Amino acid sequence: MSINSAMLAGVSGLKANSAALAALSDNIANVNTVGYKRSQVDFQTMVTGGSAGGYSAGGVLAHARHYVTQEGLLQRTGSSTDLGISGQGFFVTTEQAEDLTASDSRLFTRAGSFSVDTLGYLKNSAGLFLQGWIANTEGEITVDPSDLTRLNSINVGAVGGAAEPTTRVSLNANLMSSQAVSLEFASYDALTNSMAMYDPETGTGVRPDFEMQIPVSDSKGGKRTLAISFLKTDVPNQWLAEIRAVPASDIVTGSGLANGQIRTGLVAFTQDGRLDVDAMQALGAQALFPDPENAILTFGASDDAAPGAGLVNWAPGLGVDEQQVSFDLDTAAGGLTQYDSQSVVQAVITNGTAFGNLTNIEINEEGYVTAIFDNGVTRRIAQVAIATFPSPDNLIAVNGNAFRVSQGSGTYNLKAPGTGGAGMIAPNQLEASTVDLSAEFTGLITTQRAYSASSKIITTADEMLEELIRVKR
Repeated sequence: MSINSAMLAGVSGLKANSAALAALSDNIANVNTVGYKRSQVDFQTMVTGGSAGGYSAGGVLAHARHYVTQEGLLQRTGSSTDLGISGQGFFVTTEQAEDLTASDSRLFTRAGSFSVDTLGYLKNSAGLFLQGWIANTEGEITVDPSDLTRLNSINVGAVGGAAEPTTRVSLNANLMSSQAVSLEFASYDALTNSMAMYDPETGTGVRPDFEMQIPVSDSKGGKRTLAISFLKTDVPNQWLAEIRAVPASDIVTGSGLANGQIRTGLVAFTQDGRLDVDAMQALGAQALFPDPENAILTFGASDDAAPGAGLVNWAPGLGVDEQQVSFDLDTAAGGLTQYDSQSVVQAVITNGTAFGNLTNIEINEEGYVTAIFDNGVTRRIAQVAIATFPSPDNLIAVNGNAFRVSQGSGTYNLKAPGTGGAGMIAPNQLEASTVDLSAEFTGLITTQRAYSASSKIITTADEMLEELIRVKR
């Protein structure tokens, strides 16, 4: 009967517009929710069969539609762990941080309001833990887009203090060419009467004409000191040189070295005052460094076996690792020179740092998470993973402003930020909700009127049925 179908159509209108009101309410309530994607209820007609000359109303059916691919505006924040995504893709998150298995659910979200929890994990405001590829001990990251289980919760609290050993020394110093040859030069012997033995109080050893000290960091960031002493010889443009540890007890040496000596030999200069690389190469074993362009000091580890002739280990009590220190003695900007001016050290530039504490975490556009220490050392921790889907609008929404995979969305594709269609990470930014309040309020008005109209259908059909009943009376 057409009147009955009209009443049922009115009921379907009430249901459909109630669903539309629910979606509008959700949108308005989440207008300030980070990364929220607005929903909309679309209506579709329902058609039923009818007899010849008659019509049977089918009504309307509501279908929820989620605009997941619609991007919100990125807004700047003051937190280094707030993240947005500029482009397509989702952060991969989990509901627990540790002991993850293949059966544990992975959720996908654009809500990047991450902060460091008490255990050091990056967790967003909904309690979801950020996943990424973790760096190994060498700071290298292996990206594996094929396996979700290779991802781990990113933990910045587990990063301890950092120190770096010195590997390079650049010298900028001058030795005075008119320096008189000391009377002590005649009695100099690298083993029995050296500059390393010099003691001004006792008068032992040979007093150097010039000496400079170089700070060096060992593998633990401990501060060590090397001294380079120079003594003018009676050969023009040649100086005797000794490199030693201060104090001598910091090292253990093999035969041929004494009193903390690390290396001894001659340094030669050209007639225009520059370091004479060719002359030092010609001196061979007599030179401080037979090849000044490859001037390297090698220190064995503290636990190495006793060093052989001419070799050096760090002292056992230090407990530090092996180390190589390269000396840059001949540079365009200076280096070691011999001009007729005062012997002076212009600059000693070294790398390596003492122990430093974690001061900040930075995340760049490629998703690399880097720890920054107060000694200037930086250490790469992890890389944030981004997941993309063939049909993201068909993802299923879950609590916490996140989504899970559905049959309609297709399977995930893991990617590094900025690769394969995945968006770039937007550090220090958050994605705003995609809700437009003016549009939602307009939708409220039209939905209210449609609901009222559907209720009017029901009352009108009821009145018509009442008239039909009166005919029988």
